[in-house]
Amino acid sequence: MGSSTFPALLASATPISQGAEAKVYKAILTPDAPPILLKYRFTKQYRHPSLDASLTRSRVAGEARTLLKCLRSGVNVPGVRMVDAAAGALGIEWIEGKSVRCLLPGGADDEGETNEEVEPKVDNDGDNLLKEYGVSVEKLMGLIGIQLAKMHAADVVHGDLTTSNMMLRHPSSFTSNVPDTPTELVLIDFGLSYVSSLVEDKAVDLYVLERAFLSTHPESEPLFASVLASYSEELGKEWPAISRRLDDVRLRGRKRSMVG
Repeated sequence: MGSSTFPALLASATPISQGAEAKVYKAILTPDAPPILLKYRFTKQYRHPSLDASLTRSRVAGEARTLLKCLRSGVNVPGVRMVDAAAGALGIEWIEGKSVRCLLPGGADDEGETNEEVEPKVDNDGDNLLKEYGVSVEKLMGLIGIQLAKMHAADVVHGDLTTSNMMLRHPSSFTSNVPDTPTELVLIDFGLSYVSSLVEDKAVDLYVLERAFLSTHPESEPLFASVLASYSEELGKEWPAISRRLDDVRLRGRKRSMVG
């Protein structure tokens, strides 16, 4: 899509949410096509115009490349529908479903704004919602671990792993190839992602998610342990090195907390 046609697309789009870096819209590319999620990195007045334009182009193109790399590696992420780096716009597949944060106990009660999560606040009845999606909590943790392992095996580091940045497709909008799993877990919001083969970076990625679990979902230690069990099984021989480094990262985190 050329930058000359983007203003018309933006004008016809429906605003959904806004974060510090981007505004999110629901938009229609063509009348006969499904909706897309349009992520627009708006101009930052506090930055020099040339620097802002350069950073915006780089970040939009980088996020699109990361999504495509994940797709080629078999990681469940939204498909890329349009890229206009000059305009600061990225259009991705619209996911019909709910975030993992909303589906787990405690998550929906304190739902904040995120770049790509577009569901309204709801009273959280996790058990009923999970039944609607045809999975148990244990199964959901397994799905998370598998996708994270596939992502790290592709040397992609998410950079902002939280349960808000994971979604389950609603079974009514998705045809599963797995008989006992009518849904699919999708990783979203790769705005802070980067490519790295370093064990340290992957361990920190997991640590960020662990802290997100503990701060958002009460008594979630067993949940994250299930994620790691699935992650380690999927990742295979690379897991021992990451596990040791994760222990180191946890220790450094505890020391920082003690020092303040």
